[in-house]
Amino acid sequence: MSRTTLAARMGGALAAAMVAIAPASADSSKHQVAAHHAAGDIVDVAAKAGTFKTLIAAAKAAGLVGALKGKGPITLFAPTDAAFAKLPKGTVAMLLKPENKAKLQAILKYHVVAGKVPSSAIVKAGTANAMTLQGKTVRAMYDPKSKSVFVNRARVIKANVKASNGLIHVIDRVLMPK
Repeated sequence: MSRTTLAARMGGALAAAMVAIAPASADSSKHQVAAHHAAGDIVDVAAKAGTFKTLIAAAKAAGLVGALKGKGPITLFAPTDAAFAKLPKGTVAMLLKPENKAKLQAILKYHVVAGKVPSSAIVKAGTANAMTLQGKTVRAMYDPKSKSVFVNRARVIKANVKASNGLIHVIDRVLMPK
């Protein structure tokens, strides 16, 4: 599936994946989480991990599983089940209702960036904006004090999880578009 087709299926026009982000490097600094090799697309890798049940259920309810299984490449900032549990009580159940499909799609597309964006590129840039498939930008930054990568206020707790169609960065919060 081409990037244009992916964007059409995800419901948004593609812009540059990252502004001022360099391509992947062979950075082996201690701040970078080791890349994990996994077989399968982003949905398959997330399902095998076992900590993304809510994210996968949301992708199914939003009708986005097919797009996340597409050719890519894409980068998914993937909130864990624990991240979804931090939302106010009843939020997930409300979002999974059919009448809230458009809102759920917007939230999930806010977690997806076109292209592969490794954590080393974010570290190298320091701070950059990434255009999401939802159409709004997220701010990716490296905090040298904590030696952590953040996307908005979500901390990347596991970076560079490889899939056949892109990368997954596991985050500790659900990103909410304004």
